[in-house]
Amino acid sequence: MRFCVTKAARENSRLRGRMRGTMEHNLLEERKQTIYAFICDDLYVPMKLKEIAAVLNIPKEQRGELDEVLKALVLEGKVEVSARGKYCKSQGKYAVGVFLAHPNGFGFVRIEGQEEDLFIPASETGGAYHQDTVQVALSAAADSGGHGRRKTGTVVKIIERGMSRVVCTYEQHKTFGFAVPDQPRFGSDIFIPQERSKGAVTGHKVVVEVTDFGGGDKKPEGKVIEILGHINDPGTDILSVVRAYDLPVEFSEKIMHQVEHVSHEVSAADMAGRMDLRDLLTVTIDGEDAKDLDDAISISMEGECYRLGVHIADVTNYVQEHSALDEEAKKRGTSVYLVDRVIPMLPHALSNGICSLNAGEDRLALSCLMTIDAKGSVIDHTIAETVIRVDRRMSYTGVKKILEDKDPEVCREYEDFVPMFEKMEELAAILRKKRMKRGSIDFDFPETKILLNEQGQPTEIKPYERNVATKIIEDFMLAANETVAQDYYWQEIPFVYRTHDIPDTEKIRKLSTFINNFGYHLHIGPEEVHPKELQKLLEKISGSPEEALIARLTLRSMKQARYSTDGTGHFGLATSYYCHFTSPIRRYPDLQIHRIIKDNLRGRMNEKKIEHYEHILPEVAKHSSETERRADEAEREVEKMKKVEYMEQYIGEEFEGVISGVTEWGFYVELPNTVEGLVHVNSLSEDFFHYDAQTYELWGETTGSRYKLGQKIKVLVAGTDKFMRTIDFEVVTQ
Repeated sequence: MRFCVTKAARENSRLRGRMRGTMEHNLLEERKQTIYAFICDDLYVPMKLKEIAAVLNIPKEQRGELDEVLKALVLEGKVEVSARGKYCKSQGKYAVGVFLAHPNGFGFVRIEGQEEDLFIPASETGGAYHQDTVQVALSAAADSGGHGRRKTGTVVKIIERGMSRVVCTYEQHKTFGFAVPDQPRFGSDIFIPQERSKGAVTGHKVVVEVTDFGGGDKKPEGKVIEILGHINDPGTDILSVVRAYDLPVEFSEKIMHQVEHVSHEVSAADMAGRMDLRDLLTVTIDGEDAKDLDDAISISMEGECYRLGVHIADVTNYVQEHSALDEEAKKRGTSVYLVDRVIPMLPHALSNGICSLNAGEDRLALSCLMTIDAKGSVIDHTIAETVIRVDRRMSYTGVKKILEDKDPEVCREYEDFVPMFEKMEELAAILRKKRMKRGSIDFDFPETKILLNEQGQPTEIKPYERNVATKIIEDFMLAANETVAQDYYWQEIPFVYRTHDIPDTEKIRKLSTFINNFGYHLHIGPEEVHPKELQKLLEKISGSPEEALIARLTLRSMKQARYSTDGTGHFGLATSYYCHFTSPIRRYPDLQIHRIIKDNLRGRMNEKKIEHYEHILPEVAKHSSETERRADEAEREVEKMKKVEYMEQYIGEEFEGVISGVTEWGFYVELPNTVEGLVHVNSLSEDFFHYDAQTYELWGETTGSRYKLGQKIKVLVAGTDKFMRTIDFEVVTQ
């Protein structure tokens, strides 16, 4: 090793002392600074971890901590590691990201801060599996911007494995077993020695811990750590998704013990110093089966102005910062709503009990009281700790029957509340009109409602439509969220915002080119598009055959909303200020915001508290965004699974649908019940079909047959694959 150890030891004696002390006492940031300074030293040459530890006299038992520091520096892009495991200062030749495998062998690497993923050919994956954190060498084309093509790279180092536990279907052989991963992207069966099978038999759904990722011709090896049940047992399929996404289900004994000691009633001491709003006529409006009621509404008139009260359960009164309950809620990030179950962020004893705004009971709340003029502007507001008492629990259906259906029986039952609901409808319409005028984009996609029988089998799938009542609550919650965000933005207090960035101009230009084929036009400025342009587009396509398709393509052209400590605004809502304040029972950012508001209202937002929030909030925002995406993906996965299972009974039957997507390998058809299936291009006819990427259209060379987005079509259910979550359709010859 060409390294002057004697000189290095003399010149870095102070460095080694600091390193030893750092490993034992100091924070990761200090450790990173120390090691990075060492690697940047003029006398340093690339070394392996063991060599660095030897030079710095780091004992064996502390090498794990050194490894953690080096990994962190690699992830930040400050340090690079060669294929031989030697570390050096980054020269910008490499990037670090998460490998996303494709079942066909190739993959992509998602690099934080980059719009487009890096393409990794099948021959260049370097043994990486799905979700591994990898270091990639950028190809020459990638360095030069790819000349208009997708950037490519080669995996040179696997920094951290992403899927050490995999949900699989077990296959028993004579003296061993194989576990077939539910996630096709994992790319390989896992060999299970018989003594590590935990007694699993063919057909069992199991959780496998990978003990050796193999390489070359050697398959990965693992051991069964949990048997979820047989593949045909009710509920096993959804439980498999729960485990696959690592969704925490059970609460620890420590947490449940903590919940047991929470008061079941609001005491006089709890109410002390709060604004008493129990005399206000107040209602909750939720779904019929909702149990965690975390928002209530009151409304009255002050001259020509509306006095709207949005009252949110004060969950922070029962979930103290740094408690085991708070740490678990932070870890979960959000409640997860699957077809047959809810995995709550907080134990039901809290969310359905003292934190639920049940009618006729005193409850603690955080209220946003807004004075709104006839044009929908919030001209005054108060955010306060309050005590409320809900007068009636209402359902969306009940309010709809009053306002839309004018049902005489329901109107008589709630006659004392009818004027209140009429004022709500009136104000909601004003708020919506103002929001639309500024350019807020309203994607009115029907949500799917899947009904199951006792065996967990889907019996009905239908769109869950919005009505006047759901829109009222939506409009009022948006108003409260904007008002709270604007208040705290101008106070310049550390906060968690809900942000939605401006779309990528190139994606919007592609959308514009596509919609021109239908006779629509988008006005795009020199640098960006205004949300009003997209809103106008959605208004123009309303009721047209291509409405659902263009709306989906518009949505795909936009960026994903996320949580952030920077209030950069919300593009989709066309507002400069937005946050999530209204659901602290099911979203951790809301809970964190309530804590900030209460500290501020109580005069505790001093310099020390500001430093505290500045330190913790970036990670809260990042983790909450990640858990939200995880929940969304799990929910979609279960929906796809149940839709496939539902369509099994209709194989051979015909349905009318609309073409919802066109690709070179076929086109997707969506049925009125939201089920989507694929018509493979090779099933169409013996004709040769061309794919037009500009118009999203397939056309036959001989027959002249054309299939395009928005086209109504009759299809037959040809087959289903529950494992792959796919449905195959065939076109019915007219």
